[in-house]
Amino acid sequence: MALPSHSPEANRAAHAIVFDDVSVHYRTQKLPSVENVSFTIGWGEKVAIVGPSGSGKSTLLHVMNGLVPHRFEASVSGSVRVGGVDPVRAPLVRTAGVAGTVLQDSNAQFVALTVAEDIAFSLENQEVASGDMPGIVERVAKRVGLTELLEHSPHELSGGQKQRVAVAGVLVDDVPILLFDEPLANLDPATGRAMIELADDLNRESGASVVIIEHRLEEVLHRGVDRILMMAGGRLVADTTPDELVTSGLLTEHGIRRPLHLTALNYAGIEPAAAAHPARLDTLRLSESECARVREWGREQWSARFGSVSAQEAPGEGSDATAAISVRNLHVVHGHDKDHEGVHALRGIDLEVRRGEMLAILGNNGAGKSTLASAITGFATPNAGTVEVLGDDVLNLSIAEIGTRVGFVLQEPGHMISKPLIFDEVALGPRAHGLDEEEVRRRVESALETCGLAPFKTWPVSALSHGQKKRVTIAAALALEPDILILDEPTAGQDFRHYTEFMEFIRGLNRAGRTILLITHDMHLALEYVPRAVVLSEGEIIADSSPARILVDDDVTRRANLVRTSLDALAATVGLPVSTDERGTQEFGRSEFVEAVIAVDRERREVGDAR
Repeated sequence: MALPSHSPEANRAAHAIVFDDVSVHYRTQKLPSVENVSFTIGWGEKVAIVGPSGSGKSTLLHVMNGLVPHRFEASVSGSVRVGGVDPVRAPLVRTAGVAGTVLQDSNAQFVALTVAEDIAFSLENQEVASGDMPGIVERVAKRVGLTELLEHSPHELSGGQKQRVAVAGVLVDDVPILLFDEPLANLDPATGRAMIELADDLNRESGASVVIIEHRLEEVLHRGVDRILMMAGGRLVADTTPDELVTSGLLTEHGIRRPLHLTALNYAGIEPAAAAHPARLDTLRLSESECARVREWGREQWSARFGSVSAQEAPGEGSDATAAISVRNLHVVHGHDKDHEGVHALRGIDLEVRRGEMLAILGNNGAGKSTLASAITGFATPNAGTVEVLGDDVLNLSIAEIGTRVGFVLQEPGHMISKPLIFDEVALGPRAHGLDEEEVRRRVESALETCGLAPFKTWPVSALSHGQKKRVTIAAALALEPDILILDEPTAGQDFRHYTEFMEFIRGLNRAGRTILLITHDMHLALEYVPRAVVLSEGEIIADSSPARILVDDDVTRRANLVRTSLDALAATVGLPVSTDERGTQEFGRSEFVEAVIAVDRERREVGDAR
């Protein structure tokens, strides 16, 4: 690899990254977050670091880029080298010269008014000649697909475009090491896949060493990695290839979701060995007898549970015929005035949600999902049409009155959190409603327990990870005990254990009669937890059906930037058709197979036998 001439340490280093018996102990915590961790990452390697929340994986990245201890105070023992630099002792600017970081929240990296200025920011700090900057910026922008957006404000862009700006901002320094901090957390599936492809392209084309911290292992493996480091309880429990890890049992042991195609194969009695390259479906080769076995198993499981009627067509648990939310011909235009036409965010939306229903709202970034939620909660005013909540037009209700009926949890926790301490943040709503302190404490402790935050109730919010902060905002909404709950990307940044615990709790709320709307990019969440999904694209509803049927509709998935799950891909691989034949006759096909696997997986998990 041709290392940048301005990093002499990198030119001399034998490895891109070296951790030797490293331990990290934050001042605010009783126990170390990382203990005695040792590994190396070679030049040009692409490595994923996975593990449950609190396992120490984010701490490893923060040590690599020097944020620990320079921004997050902690004691660090052992030896660390990143591109030949000791990030623990070197100034941050020196570490940034060899390792660029793309943060989970791209907004936190923007420092300028336009994309071009943001990319050029580091060049200005290095006192690069102003005449040289435009050419450098244009080359980097072309590399990440931003050429047409250089004059736009970063804050006007989609989630995927914002992340590309953040990538360009570190590529402009020609760094030999790229660090990605949960790059998929805030992206729709297709955009997330494009980000994984970009990281892979950068690794292959420039030889940059790439490190990806991520919960969503299956999505990371879309383009494969050389190795996976797995953290648990602050310790490194695996340093191996993807094929070895997915067949080892460690993922299940530590609460990390395996690739879904492997789960289905295992339930069908097929256990591929590591030598069969099972980590990715496109590298796994199944015999015809194995394909037949999977088809027959799926048919048997579906017939035993659903017969000729899909479970996804059944009404939601606890739902009734009356409307919790009724939307009629809704139009919302952002930025409209006498001089500007504005952006038509919603176009003629008609939607009815029954009381007690649990519904997913799917779609790509910018499709109008969050605007619809804002209209329901009174934060976006309709330009035409009506929105009724529990029988009343929201225009006739105050925001406070709507708040007693609908709890709304935003996607970005930083947009909601206003108190320094976790307990006080969750208590804010109940206290504002005048509840006595005993009732406030009961609600707060119940919500924190539900969200897995009980041990941290006296902690400052600033000490939490992004995923933990997300759970704080969810707990704050639950503390108000609303009739309707709208959750915007509720599982973003959550590991599988917390995802499952939280969604089982939400399922319990739904069974008890609460109406739940889930705005999500998580296709497995929709498949597993909701009987009905609505898909938005460019402000319009383009599908309203069961998630399994939506995800085998190629036109809908293309328009909404949805990605086929590996369950659907497996169904196609083993030769199952789409759910209707050429004559329009219903038959066992891909959507029924997906439903069968999801049903079996739920049953196995309920008895502690998930794969």
